[in-house]
Amino acid sequence: MNIPTPHIEAKKGDFAKTVLMPGDPLRARFIAEHYLEDAVLVNSVRQMSGYTGTYKGKRVSVMASGMGMPSMGIYSYELFNGYDVENIIRIGTAGALREDLHLRDLVFGIGACTNSNFAAQYQLPGSFAPTASFPLLRKAVEAAEKREGLHYMVGNLLSSDTFYSDSNLDVNWRKMGVLAVEMEAAALYMNAARTGKQALAICTISDSIVTGEATNSAEREKSFRDMMELALEIAPE
Repeated sequence: MNIPTPHIEAKKGDFAKTVLMPGDPLRARFIAEHYLEDAVLVNSVRQMSGYTGTYKGKRVSVMASGMGMPSMGIYSYELFNGYDVENIIRIGTAGALREDLHLRDLVFGIGACTNSNFAAQYQLPGSFAPTASFPLLRKAVEAAEKREGLHYMVGNLLSSDTFYSDSNLDVNWRKMGVLAVEMEAAALYMNAARTGKQALAICTISDSIVTGEATNSAEREKSFRDMMELALEIAPE
């Protein structure tokens, strides 16, 4: 793949081996400004801000993915294939599908169900099950166990192509034990599988499909620090 890519203007070597990927460019900037030392802006194409700096001595990058599987599919593909990135940790938001998941709880996506046709490109003779990389998942659980007062669950996410839907199918996914709905993890997991790289989705519950509770945009940008800090702690060098 030629560098720069069609969607990333960075030079070879500008990205660390591990990239944290929030959906929101403003969350990427918030992490760079509040957690990374000597952070440098390495991408601003389409305002998808990407930064590289250090966190407790290790080199880490953070870059926005945008919303939805097509956007995540583009950026994670180019990072894995063009910039030699080895690990991508999605740090995004999700809507709870269970009553015992509350605002600001974390969900670690061991798998990502989807209503998308993203996997059709692989021409497989069946359905592919997108899953997280176990080494990253294990590190996340171990780190979460050490954080006092942190409530988290490990299980399936639903990566949906639709935010506004004519059909209310959430109850059917809930019957299958799916914890929360978001819009990017399945594409990330499939790109990681295809390239032999590692990926994990860590999602903060920003709203509840069950109870109607919700956070606002400012809270989603700046207040989900447990997710940000945990991802930075587990990021491989």
